[in-house]
Amino acid sequence: MGKLIATRDAFGEVLVELGERYKNLVVLTADLAESTRTNKFASRFPDRFFNMGIAEQNMMGVAAGLASCDKIVVASSFAIFSTGRAWEQVRYSICHSYLNVKVVATHGGISVGEDGSSHQATEDLSLMRPLPGMRVVVPADATETKLAIRAAVETDGPFYIRLGRPKIPVIFEDSCPFQLGKGYRLTEGEDVAIFACGVMLYQALEAEKNLRREGVKAQVINMSTIKPIDTQIIIEAAKATGAVVTAEEHQVTGGLGSAVSEVLAENFPVPLERVGIKDRFGESGTPEELFKKYGLTARDIEEAAKKVLRRKG
Repeated sequence: MGKLIATRDAFGEVLVELGERYKNLVVLTADLAESTRTNKFASRFPDRFFNMGIAEQNMMGVAAGLASCDKIVVASSFAIFSTGRAWEQVRYSICHSYLNVKVVATHGGISVGEDGSSHQATEDLSLMRPLPGMRVVVPADATETKLAIRAAVETDGPFYIRLGRPKIPVIFEDSCPFQLGKGYRLTEGEDVAIFACGVMLYQALEAEKNLRREGVKAQVINMSTIKPIDTQIIIEAAKATGAVVTAEEHQVTGGLGSAVSEVLAENFPVPLERVGIKDRFGESGTPEELFKKYGLTARDIEEAAKKVLRRKG
């Protein structure tokens, strides 16, 4: 395991870098500057930082107003509040007018840990993915977070970028490729294809190593962009392996698993197993305890791969 860095920490760092480059970049938060790491931007550019208080709906409305005046706006809060509490404002004020607002949400998924289900967004991707014009990105580590934030700031229109709370392994070098809407195959294999996003990519890579020791060769594909989804790489992987597994720190409905299954159903149906949270709310516990209880470990991905291989025949 390499260095451990939280994706929210990488967000705070790259935000300062982008603030130096883009003088029309403004940042909003809902009384969570320290937790979202937007306090770093606030310290450097206090005249372009606005704490909107515990009022996420108003924050999204103000973000839309600023974007309508040619500002690049980053609006940041916890994922559960950015998507659940402020969904109507994101839909009508931001997406309906295709405004240049980047909703960067931290504390996504059950890896929030001890704060419990009230603060654990496990449905946020399903809320953001159907919105017309919204791009949805779930970076796998600190390196990819910086690349995704840069791409979002440099691309016109609304974004939802989901980040996490805990420190997680750094997978990629600074030179790794990132392109919006592009999936990347990290390992080669002809038996099964494993698509993963966010923190689950590390679990998928661990699962691939264990499967290979057992003679199962798996493709692991990083699908950090959930929307627009890379249709081509999904079809190619399905044709090459005939069996697919998805892995995400999210409900199995509405997120990566749903996006991949839609592509397969319309283009090249093959057996599919989805690793994720299965119609349950989160609870208080350490991330490690919760990942084990909710079936989000490398072992769970391995079992899903073996199950889909049995279905494949």
